[in-house]
Amino acid sequence: MKHNIKITPVQQSKVGELDFNNIPLGKTFTDHMFICDYENGQWINPRIESLHDISTHPAAMALHYGQAIFEGMKATIDVNGIPLLFRPAKNAARLNFSADRMGMPHFPEDLFVEGLKQLVALDKNWIPPQEGSALYLRPFMYADEHFIGMRAATHYKFIIIASPSGPYFNKRIKLFAETKYIRAAQGGTGEAKAAGNYAAAIKPSEMAKAKGYDQVLWLDAHEFNYIQEAGTMNIFFKINGEFITPSLDGAILAGVTRMSVIELLKDKGYKVTERPISIDEIIKASKNGTLEEAFGTGTAVGIAMIQDIGYKDSEIYVSDENPVGQMVLDTINGIRSGKREDKYNWMVKIEGELV
Repeated sequence: MKHNIKITPVQQSKVGELDFNNIPLGKTFTDHMFICDYENGQWINPRIESLHDISTHPAAMALHYGQAIFEGMKATIDVNGIPLLFRPAKNAARLNFSADRMGMPHFPEDLFVEGLKQLVALDKNWIPPQEGSALYLRPFMYADEHFIGMRAATHYKFIIIASPSGPYFNKRIKLFAETKYIRAAQGGTGEAKAAGNYAAAIKPSEMAKAKGYDQVLWLDAHEFNYIQEAGTMNIFFKINGEFITPSLDGAILAGVTRMSVIELLKDKGYKVTERPISIDEIIKASKNGTLEEAFGTGTAVGIAMIQDIGYKDSEIYVSDENPVGQMVLDTINGIRSGKREDKYNWMVKIEGELV
């Protein structure tokens, strides 16, 4: 289905000001943005226009009651200069899963994908050509109705902005297992990509960084024993030849990269098990030598190789090498760049989308 998206291109692009070999993380944005409004029970006026500040009433409900959700995805470019999206339909479906949990209206999934295609087609010159770099896409929805009262809003905005980005981590990372603060509990909003989840994570994340760690390793809310996820990523452990990742229990985000890595590992012949895994099990595996490697997965981080985990007053040694993690990273990057066969049909080409 084709939607009538009004497109107003800028007269002069600013892409010439960007040094593609030195991209500041999250500080540079492309020329355009996609916007759509929710009024009277329907989404109206889809449009692409120049990136600009948005007027917000002081009583906008998102500021007071937290109805705000988002997605994270990437556009890359293949060897022929054709822009590619990685499994955009999965992000569209997850946005609506989050919207449902947060009492927000669903956004049409075909319009979500088409808006992405049109925006990326317009701003394709902003896509970094280096493998491992990408154009980071941030679709988000928030309640912009100005009303002070505890109920679901009736007015929302859906917006997509784009930011060129390089690799998130250029080194092996260290995690700190948090034993005081929690990210999520069953019945909460942990499985939704809600803005408030990340707000609650900022203080413990900064505390972990002050101790010399890169991200927090979140543990369960009841025993502080079972591993959930790490900072901005899901997590995988290879123990005695088997890959284990925490099962989706209602408190863990169902990562698009996570599901793709599971599919890839299984296709490569590895046993992958989704189940609860405790920090005690990781300590035991580290001590007896069966903990072979660990890595995090996420849109922003890609595949992040884990060196050590801090837990209370001790360090859990993981590994010095990540042969399977590196294979996964190389495979996904190769598929994203069109240099490897996309046997899983993950990539969506953007050809002739701009009207």
